Amino acid sequence: MRTSRWAQSYAVQITHIRSQKILLPFHGTGSGGIRSEARVEKTIFRNRQKQMGIRESRTWYYLKRPPLRTLLLLLAVLLFLFFCYLVWSPGKRVYDGRYDLRSNGIWLQHGWLGDDKWFSVNRRDKSKFRDAKKIEELAGLLKNHGITYAYPHLCPSSPRGDLPPVDNEQTEKFLDAMEGVDVLPWIGGVYEGCCYPDSEKWRKRFVSSIVELLQAHPRLAGIHVNIEPMPDNNKGYILLLKEIKSSIPAGKIVSVAAYPPPTRWHPYPDVHWGKNYYFEIANEVDQLAVMMYDTSIRLPKIYQKLMSDWTREIIPWCGNTQVLLGVPSYDDSGVGYHFNSVENLENSIRGINAGLSKFKELPKNYSGIALYCEWETDETEWMFFKEEFEKK
Repeated sequence: MRTSRWAQSYAVQITHIRSQKILLPFHGTGSGGIRSEARVEKTIFRNRQKQMGIRESRTWYYLKRPPLRTLLLLLAVLLFLFFCYLVWSPGKRVYDGRYDLRSNGIWLQHGWLGDDKWFSVNRRDKSKFRDAKKIEELAGLLKNHGITYAYPHLCPSSPRGDLPPVDNEQTEKFLDAMEGVDVLPWIGGVYEGCCYPDSEKWRKRFVSSIVELLQAHPRLAGIHVNIEPMPDNNKGYILLLKEIKSSIPAGKIVSVAAYPPPTRWHPYPDVHWGKNYYFEIANEVDQLAVMMYDTSIRLPKIYQKLMSDWTREIIPWCGNTQVLLGVPSYDDSGVGYHFNSVENLENSIRGINAGLSKFKELPKNYSGIALYCEWETDETEWMFFKEEFEKK
């Protein structure tokens, strides 16, 4: 081929120049002098172009040479990936409330049940919780948004296994207002900090403390256990849940704050549970509220895709046990595990909607979503929740 002969001739001339270290006279201006090897190469290259009838700009000549050629290729790949991200829609907007079964959940503040000592130690204003009007306002808010499971904070337990004390009068007033809402105190604490599920002695006292609470306030619907972090396949936790279920009054709910499945985006096994552990936990409890946040993800659409994937994994993994999908409405600025612009109601709900849309029929054990948390959910977030999730 003609191009091949040109390339061969060009290569031969350059090789000859380099091997013989030829210094060519400088032509064109009449002065003596020499050309550098690079300029000789350029001259031969252009002469061959002319012979072939090819015209090439100086700019194109340099762009074809490394390292610019490599940088341009990299830039093209990055632009392609950026375009793909822009047109990608892993989430789904839903306005008809098809996934709202009016059986959602929410995590509440300690003050709704806490005793006077808690207010004193934490320097909190009791009037924000003990006022009957405030309690009625909260109850109205939850009922209006289809929230039927409330998890008022009652952590941490003592290293011995005792639950924090409640104010008995306040607890009864709270239960009066929450008629129609299942109130499950949120109990537990830090694993191996104040909670020792691997210890038989600790488990025994913890379970006894739960039984005492439920006997003192029989209108409590059950308890919501949250021990963090909880490593995958921890057998002590399974034993604890078995012992709780067998000890509390019949008909009471055992709920757990569960960890999401493993993901490449957040490779930490102490805050993710695999499929087998989900099966084990689900066999011992009545409800799992899965904490689908604190992923450290920085891109909104990646988080939406993860929420969609988790939704399709978690619900089948729980068998017939009720599942609520936990979503973030909190603001933990300045931490590495949570970015408010990514982990928020908008991205989490749209991701969940996309995941639920992949099921041919809505799974029977799906209950709804659980908001974390009541004390940081503002009016704008409640409005979004109403527009893109609630049944109209």
